[in-house]
Amino acid sequence: MTELLSTHNLAIGYGTKIVQKELDLKASEARMVSLIGTNGTGKSTLLRTLAGLQPVLSGGVRIAGEELTQMRPAERARRVSVVLTDVINTQHLTVFDLVAMGRMPYTSWSGRLSDNDKEIIKRSVVQVNLEHKINSMVNELSDGERQRASIARALAQDTPLILLDEPTSHLDLPNRV
Repeated sequence: MTELLSTHNLAIGYGTKIVQKELDLKASEARMVSLIGTNGTGKSTLLRTLAGLQPVLSGGVRIAGEELTQMRPAERARRVSVVLTDVINTQHLTVFDLVAMGRMPYTSWSGRLSDNDKEIIKRSVVQVNLEHKINSMVNELSDGERQRASIARALAQDTPLILLDEPTSHLDLPNRV
């Protein structure tokens, strides 16, 4: 199996505060890896760092052999999608619009969606059992429906690596499965 994600002597944290250090991780394609730990141990910080959303304090992160810090944002967006615990609070987006944001790394500067993009969006919404809400406003959704819409956006982004931070939070039992 190809190594999709690796870190070497990685230190994560905020500013000068190191939360975890000397992290050497490896994950191969077609594998699911779970991080388990108590609150405050750096799981979310690690995921944000792996996604390039906060800086590496020291060490390195490689995705498919390429150093994360050397990737342009558009290239990183084609390789890594992420769902965080942050609440999506928007007034003017439908579920379709939110999920369509996952296709942005593949559109031209105009942001125009192709028929293929639209099919990927619809398929992603179906995968999270939210097709009945595809034209609903995001701010009118329950917390669980918003979480599913965020997961659909990550699926629509169609990356080889998806980072999920507490993906089943706010979900009822059938949707957790």
